[in-house]
Amino acid sequence: MTTTQQTQSSVSAAGSISRLACWLILGLVLLADALDLIDSTVTNIAAPTIVGDIGGGEGLIKWLGSSYALAMGILLVIGGRLGDRYGQRRMFLTGMAGFTVASAVAGLSPDPAVLIVARVVQGLFGAMLIPQGMAIMTKTFPRDLLKKAFNIFGPLLGVATVGGPLLAGFIIDADIAGLGWRPIFLVNIVLGVVGVAVALKLLPRDGADPSVTVDGVGAGLLAVTMFGLMFGLIEGSTYGWGAVPIASLLMGVIFLVLFGRRQTSAAEPLIKPSLLKNKGFSSGMIVGLLFFAVTAGITYVFSLFMQGPLRETPGHTAVGLLPLTFGIIAGSGLCIGLGGRLGRKLIAVGMVVTMLGAGLLLALLSAKGMDVTLWQLALPIFVTGVGMGCCYGLIIDIALGDIDPAEAGSASGTLTSVQQLANGIGSAVVTTVYLHAGAPVHAIKVALIVVLAVTAVCLPAVKLLPRNAATESAGEEGGQ
Repeated sequence: MTTTQQTQSSVSAAGSISRLACWLILGLVLLADALDLIDSTVTNIAAPTIVGDIGGGEGLIKWLGSSYALAMGILLVIGGRLGDRYGQRRMFLTGMAGFTVASAVAGLSPDPAVLIVARVVQGLFGAMLIPQGMAIMTKTFPRDLLKKAFNIFGPLLGVATVGGPLLAGFIIDADIAGLGWRPIFLVNIVLGVVGVAVALKLLPRDGADPSVTVDGVGAGLLAVTMFGLMFGLIEGSTYGWGAVPIASLLMGVIFLVLFGRRQTSAAEPLIKPSLLKNKGFSSGMIVGLLFFAVTAGITYVFSLFMQGPLRETPGHTAVGLLPLTFGIIAGSGLCIGLGGRLGRKLIAVGMVVTMLGAGLLLALLSAKGMDVTLWQLALPIFVTGVGMGCCYGLIIDIALGDIDPAEAGSASGTLTSVQQLANGIGSAVVTTVYLHAGAPVHAIKVALIVVLAVTAVCLPAVKLLPRNAATESAGEEGGQ
């Protein structure tokens, strides 16, 4: 489809639905994104309770978050193209329905293996679902309404980010009908059924475009790469470094090489070679991978430490982690206000503040040990969150600063996938460090030292990023 045809189609679609329908579609898209945000974070709170109920030990603790994030990260690289090829409406419905069924299986899982498979399927269907919402809104909303929708998008998703773990903690503490942790997944059945019904009624029909190329081979190679590396890491660190985990790591490395070769030969590669030759983009991808990984990992560890050694309930733990969430929201607000003026300097400031928070936590734990309380942890955890919030969105925006507008969509999708993959890797790696570092206080101190060390490595690399994010005008030119 040509650019002119796309524009005419978008204008026609925008003029064919009412403003009320647009607001209802916005609510539907927000529901889809909220389901993803909630399900990507609830296991941070629920993991100890789940393991206590169905077993699985530390292997299940590591896989609960990683399996979801890895599956989503792998398929996100082609999720948008699937919508272009088969139609956004069709893929939105498929994603929502599949996510709902997988949530039901997760909530009814009799053992760890079924639960992990359900989490993988949740991630796969979530990756089909999430990219379609923005595309549908862009095609159907009038320009003035689209701007208003984007302005309220962030704050409302921020509420979901706060509310997800908090709701999970209170649901587990309430032990509804004796189901323990299971309602945190089962509630998605109600939300998903409502979402599918509303989508069937409201979403405008759009045509498929068979000319759009989807590199399934590249996605398959990436999937085997990430699974091999993660399975080897988790199994080796949990059960010992025998032949199976070593062979899995070797397989991951081999398929990583094959994936790299595929990117140079495919007609529509998942990661365009020209992007990897861009110093600013490739530096942003590496910095983002490392920083997102360690910060996602330490968030998981905070929850394990509070519910394990400190013996807090899931509900109290959720409240104890609120300062981190509020800090991230505050840091994100600084990005909105100062990111355009300071550019990559604000990323460096955010990393320094993250290290300051981690350093304050180290000092507090050294002084108080097991006598530390959630109230005493609140301030340094908040400071850590502010630093994280300053970096999260801005790393991606700045890494796109020198990208050709024609490649902006591919580059943005790649970085979003990297962030998801980093969440999975970080949850496994930092949790492994914590679970194998000895006594609880010593273990969390070692995990914090890992955060400090990796962030310190990232800090000099910030100078390799573009100075500023791409200008709004450039983005508009790219979209014309």
